[in-house]
Amino acid sequence: MTTEDAVTVEAVESLRDTADPRLRELLGALIRHLHAYARETRLTRSEWEAAVAFLTETGRTCTDTRQEFVMLSDVLGLSTLMETVHGHRGPGATESTVLGPFHMTESPVRELGADIDLVGTGEPCVISGAVRSTDGTPLPGAVLDVWQADPHGHYDVQQPGHQPPGNGRGLFTADGEGRFRFRTCVPSAYPIPTDGPVGALLKATGRHPYRPAHIHFIVSAEGHAPVTTHIFVAGGEHLDSDAVFAVRESLVKDFAATDDPALAEELGMPNPFRHARFDVVLERA
Repeated sequence: MTTEDAVTVEAVESLRDTADPRLRELLGALIRHLHAYARETRLTRSEWEAAVAFLTETGRTCTDTRQEFVMLSDVLGLSTLMETVHGHRGPGATESTVLGPFHMTESPVRELGADIDLVGTGEPCVISGAVRSTDGTPLPGAVLDVWQADPHGHYDVQQPGHQPPGNGRGLFTADGEGRFRFRTCVPSAYPIPTDGPVGALLKATGRHPYRPAHIHFIVSAEGHAPVTTHIFVAGGEHLDSDAVFAVRESLVKDFAATDDPALAEELGMPNPFRHARFDVVLERA
């Protein structure tokens, strides 16, 4: 008579001829943990069928502009765990956070100081800073890939035909001293999409779907490890209950009200405006 433990042993043993040792390790651990989960919870047939149906529907919900599986990973904390496991940075280096499900299109190349808010409906602000190494050396030519939602919480890929392609996105190259600057609008808190399986899961578990206001960055420079990160708006809602567990205290920045007509003219901004400073520190690869 086959026992519960014997099934697990047999399933793991079936991988013995797997040519790739890492694949054998990953699948073996997956089998052991899944079987342990089923034994621990005494998983019923109907629950197993519901789980299969849920994953099937998650796959069906994915499109070229929507990654439901990434959102599932995000709301289960797995994406943040991956960053925690693999995103350790040296002292002083900028902390990493999740990529999120909306980095699904190339950001248009823009000049320093350009405006990524193509619809102009939000509160204007300037983001400026510098990219440097952990020893303080500026990193000229560092590349910054930036993207954010509009003031109503929607990314351009969510509203084709309403938002122009590339709205809220920009690919910038730091100047000879590692400095960067761009114009945009102050981001707002927004709910992740709730009209699919992930939304149903959040509702079933009594969780809200909101992310605090933020702007995404991927920053890279030659000879250094790239970082995927955010900046969050200080004082905003949901900083202590981000639906994807991505907030880091070091990444919460003040979007300060600025009333300086001369500076506004220099930056091409209306006066008054908001200004956030974000310095990015990369560690050597």
